[in-house]
Amino acid sequence: MTREYGTLLLLVGFVVMSAAGMIALSHLVSPTRRTAVKSLPYESGMPPIGGTRERFSVKFYLIAMLFIVFDIETVFMIPWGVAFRQLGLFGLVEMLVFIAILLVGYVYAWKRGAFEWD
Repeated sequence: MTREYGTLLLLVGFVVMSAAGMIALSHLVSPTRRTAVKSLPYESGMPPIGGTRERFSVKFYLIAMLFIVFDIETVFMIPWGVAFRQLGLFGLVEMLVFIAILLVGYVYAWKRGAFEWD
């Protein structure tokens, strides 16, 4: 059993050593000159306003999660579009069911006020 996994373990060891070596080499070779300007937080070229420990509303995170969920779900339509002709009527019906489920979830979130910023 060791013979079968020996090559794999050798590869994993090489990858780990290579990654550690690259990190160490970049730390040793790169110039580090700390200045006051480099220590400031950068925010789109504008001076930062307010503290760095500002709290965000839960609505912000809820909208972000809903965006990710609906965005990822729409990515599932790409393979369907590629194989549309091979799937035929069955594939069309399945995609319509999928879109209906997404639409029900979207309407539910909308009715519950998940997209309100107030």
